[in-house]
Amino acid sequence: MSLENVSPVIIDVEAGEAFVDMGAMHARSAVERGIKFLPDRSAVPNGKPYWIVWVTIERREDGPYYAGVTACEMTIDREARRGYKLLPEHVNRLDKSLKRHIIVDHMDAKSKRVLADFLKGHDIGMWNRSSDKLKQDLEVEM
Repeated sequence: MSLENVSPVIIDVEAGEAFVDMGAMHARSAVERGIKFLPDRSAVPNGKPYWIVWVTIERREDGPYYAGVTACEMTIDREARRGYKLLPEHVNRLDKSLKRHIIVDHMDAKSKRVLADFLKGHDIGMWNRSSDKLKQDLEVEM
């Protein structure tokens, strides 16, 4: 297994935006920098919600596709310099993405839509070659 085919996509839930930040591979993304993370959600009552989505790309005869896509929750209170995330969950979900799992069904509908639009916008061919499970799990009612 290699980490070179994995990209962390960060979703800013409130802004409805998604972006790749390779710093997240080492918990040093722009949104994580300067934040002390705690494993207790109640310790960050004013946290802004984010998702880190581990996206693994693989290649087959007909071209590259999104092979593994797993999402992890995170909240950040920039003013208090505190955040909530479960580091073991982030590590386990990264591993699951590398093993071609799709784990996005626990995401809120808005974030699913943002992620689907981001993946399609990045490369519609990769989206089309991806599993039906990914497409179904990210499908949301408008």
